[in-house]
Amino acid sequence: MDILIGTALLLAVLAFFTFFNYKAPYGSKAMGALASAACASFLVEAFHGSFLGQVLGLGFLEEVGMINGELSGVAAAILVAMAVGVSPAYSVLIGLAAYGTGIIPGFIAGYLVAFIVKWMGKKIPGGLDLIIIILVGPVLVRLIAQGMEPVVDNTLLTIGDILISTADKNPIIMGVILGGVLTVVATAPLSSMALTAMLGLTGIPMAIGALAVFGSSFMNFLLFSKLNLGEKKDAIAFAIEPLTQADVTSANPIPIYVTNFFGGAGCGILIALVGLVNNTPGTATPIAGFAVMFAYNPIVQVLLTSIGCIIISAIMGFVGAEVFKNFQVISKQELQASDMNN
Repeated sequence: MDILIGTALLLAVLAFFTFFNYKAPYGSKAMGALASAACASFLVEAFHGSFLGQVLGLGFLEEVGMINGELSGVAAAILVAMAVGVSPAYSVLIGLAAYGTGIIPGFIAGYLVAFIVKWMGKKIPGGLDLIIIILVGPVLVRLIAQGMEPVVDNTLLTIGDILISTADKNPIIMGVILGGVLTVVATAPLSSMALTAMLGLTGIPMAIGALAVFGSSFMNFLLFSKLNLGEKKDAIAFAIEPLTQADVTSANPIPIYVTNFFGGAGCGILIALVGLVNNTPGTATPIAGFAVMFAYNPIVQVLLTSIGCIIISAIMGFVGAEVFKNFQVISKQELQASDMNN
């Protein structure tokens, strides 16, 4: 029952943030800022704090990583404010007030206050606007961020806790759900890094996210190439970071999403059965996700499982290309030609 509840809540979160991405003011830019904040904080924490620091015993680098991880809320507040159009100076001014809060409370506070700061900059005379923003901006960010902490803990993080707790009870089902969903999310405008950071995933679920997305790079390269969705450089870009080809994905959602779901599900089952773990949230990204796995698991296990994910993903890339070979697709070149004509 818990796995059904967790899955339903996960899909609800995906629906909400998909709606936010497309319909909210600066929605796609804000979600991009959230993914960047996860990279700036959690990835540095993973590399320096968990891998170089704890595994190799380098205390200074561990400290560097932990500091970046603790400032995830600050990074989110600053970057989302800049994405909304606030100047870098004002973005830092208000974003620092999110110190000590999580990435999502900082993101929400920075997003909301950014619009107020932009309005102040337009309506208040020059010189005086700086004083007013100093007096009002950081206070609002702090109040909103602290107010959102219990809300996030009781919703998003609870979903993550449910998924983490059910991973041991139903590893295969969890592998299918998380592997499939997170791999699809990695190709969508929503970021898999941002989603796993929101949910605070750790353990087996985060390992599924990291290596399933890693495997999807090989699947997406083959799918992109064999369906002639673009040139070779586009296929390579899609493999490394699917969001670079978001226009192609949006134009061809069925072949890309369906293939990614089944490929990710296959990888998810393998990872869950092996029992790999990843205790750094927000690392559902191809290169960094693979590297971070060595901080928490035996090297041979990580390498063998990663090879297995590559094989599964490559097979699904070929299968997907074969299944959809007669499907009407729109290539990168066609999209560019259409934009020029418009």
